[in-house]
Amino acid sequence: MSERTLFKVLGAISFSHFLNDTMQSLLVASYPLFKSGFGLSFAQIGLITLAFQFTASLLQPAVGFYTDRHPKPFSLVAGMGCTLVGLLLLSTASSFPVLLLAAALVGTGSSVFHPEASRVARMASGGRHGLAQSIFQVGGNAGQAFGPLLAAWVVLPHGQGSLALFSLIALLAMAVLTGVGFWYRDQHRKPKPASTASSHSLPRQRVMATLGVLLALMFSKFFYLASISSYLIFYLMEHYSIDTTTAQYHLFYFLFAVAAGTLLGGPIGDRIGRKQVIWLSILGVAPFTLALPYVGLGMSAVLTVIIGFMLASAFPAMIVYAQELLPGKVGTIAGLFFGLAFGLAGIGAAALGQLADHWGIEAVYKLCAYLPLLGLLAVLLPDMKRLPHTPPAQLKPA
Repeated sequence: MSERTLFKVLGAISFSHFLNDTMQSLLVASYPLFKSGFGLSFAQIGLITLAFQFTASLLQPAVGFYTDRHPKPFSLVAGMGCTLVGLLLLSTASSFPVLLLAAALVGTGSSVFHPEASRVARMASGGRHGLAQSIFQVGGNAGQAFGPLLAAWVVLPHGQGSLALFSLIALLAMAVLTGVGFWYRDQHRKPKPASTASSHSLPRQRVMATLGVLLALMFSKFFYLASISSYLIFYLMEHYSIDTTTAQYHLFYFLFAVAAGTLLGGPIGDRIGRKQVIWLSILGVAPFTLALPYVGLGMSAVLTVIIGFMLASAFPAMIVYAQELLPGKVGTIAGLFFGLAFGLAGIGAAALGQLADHWGIEAVYKLCAYLPLLGLLAVLLPDMKRLPHTPPAQLKPA
């Protein structure tokens, strides 16, 4: 008999993800404030993103690998505390190096949060792994969408010091995660039931090749998302001559669409297969990215919504697909893929910032429009639903 899906736990971890990513997105949404206040170039803006993404990218796979062997139920609270310190430092930073340090601390908090929170989501899934991943991830995407609104309403009018107010969000998240930590701890104190997991029939070489394809698709997805998330505000202000607040709203439209795509991507993958979702979401977005640099302001908003929705639907499907590819490595896979997502976004932001300084922000958008064509590689992914599976009793005979 399958376990039931624990929506209360999923709701708590998704809400914590919302709070965590709201604080993180405040960093990106405050870039115009830092750019003018500190006289930063586009390359330096990219370096701030890189500092945040780099710590998250390096540490998340290590955290996931370690906690697969040594679960730490209250590490979620400790990670959120690190984010709190980074946010307070961000509000008082007086130089560019201090901004980099604050961004790195926020990234360190994320490196602890994402692998362990993803594990909690799978533990509470009741077998509906795609749905659970989507519920968990949509909280983060909603937080990313909400951050620019808070920046427009609070940070931009009241200045850098107002970022300290959002330390209250971190304290709320720590309280929620303490409750999640007690539930997590109790699960490990219960007698372990016999494994119901099955193993696919793919040889190790094919597994490694499939992981390589997934990594290439991640590159396509997150380099393009970096061009939108870090530079959309500046692109809109330059290309359409609009003010910062209006550009912030356009970023919100995009991030809201990302949240909607994330919510639907997992359960659709549960139903029709994860390969199909990955294929359609990455390659299918190419016509819209190719058209984006050549349309008016209104159509630009429409296209960014479509692009955000379609690209985001791939990520929960990719996480669960990889976890099915390597059974028993839930934290390692979550850490690797979340870490890779952060790392690619950071490298992408830094590289694209350099290109924007030399060629202009509009040239960056025309170049990035071709990245989704890498989605053609999805044809190489095996269909996990159609593979023969070995039941758990045959994996390790008594």
